[in-house]
Amino acid sequence: MHGVLTVSTVNVNGLRAAAKKGFVEWLAATKADVVACQEVRAEASQLPAEVVEPGGWFSVHAPSAVKGRNGVAVYSRVEPEEVRVGFGEPEFEDSGRYLEVHLPNVVVASLYLPSGDVGTERQDEKERFMAAFLPYLVELRAKAAAAGREVVVAGDWNIAHDTVDLKNWRGNRKNSGFLPEERAWLGRVYTEAGFTDVQRRLDPEGPGPYTWWSYRGQAFDNDSGWRIDCQLATPGLAEKVVEVVVERAAAYDQRWSDHAPVTATYDIDFPG
Repeated sequence: MHGVLTVSTVNVNGLRAAAKKGFVEWLAATKADVVACQEVRAEASQLPAEVVEPGGWFSVHAPSAVKGRNGVAVYSRVEPEEVRVGFGEPEFEDSGRYLEVHLPNVVVASLYLPSGDVGTERQDEKERFMAAFLPYLVELRAKAAAAGREVVVAGDWNIAHDTVDLKNWRGNRKNSGFLPEERAWLGRVYTEAGFTDVQRRLDPEGPGPYTWWSYRGQAFDNDSGWRIDCQLATPGLAEKVVEVVVERAAAYDQRWSDHAPVTATYDIDFPG
């Protein structure tokens, strides 16, 4: 055992493309014990060997039944004791949006919450997902506590909770990702399910740090982004967070995704 657990989460925006632009090198260099990926958009058979089975890692992939869509994955330096795909809601079981691995002392989940689009079926899907997912988070925390484990749900939550979580909040008040009902739902994840946003535990004031920037215009260069990639942890684990870093690329042309990895370090014993 060693004294810290380091977890990274990143929306890779298509793992095949990211692998060609820098993901492989990033994974080889990271100090993380666990890496949660979202928007993989590929099955394991479509990915190069160095991505499916990189040296020193155990990998678990949960692709979407719809080819080229969604998909989540978890890389762990410790072999998972148990793996769960989906959270019990039939509509989303094979949607490539949720995967959890049970490790010594901790459950790490990779989440890709639907992005939504106001006035469309995509927003309806997002709302159905949220309605089903909240009670699961309540159940997950309770079961993990009974088993002596903490939980961290890491991923692309596709909701900015407060005005400090996106640059242009005034212009996005009627857009998916910053709707009042979405923000209220995320608040219920904190109050009813009892999870803590570990970034905000260390930096409650903001603004940012942002984790996603549109490829369009000068969003990245102007740091006009959204903080939608987060790690939400149960209280016992959240109390142990010592550092959260958004690994923002040094320049636009060095990005291998439109999201940046979010890496948190927790002061707990973990095999290593």
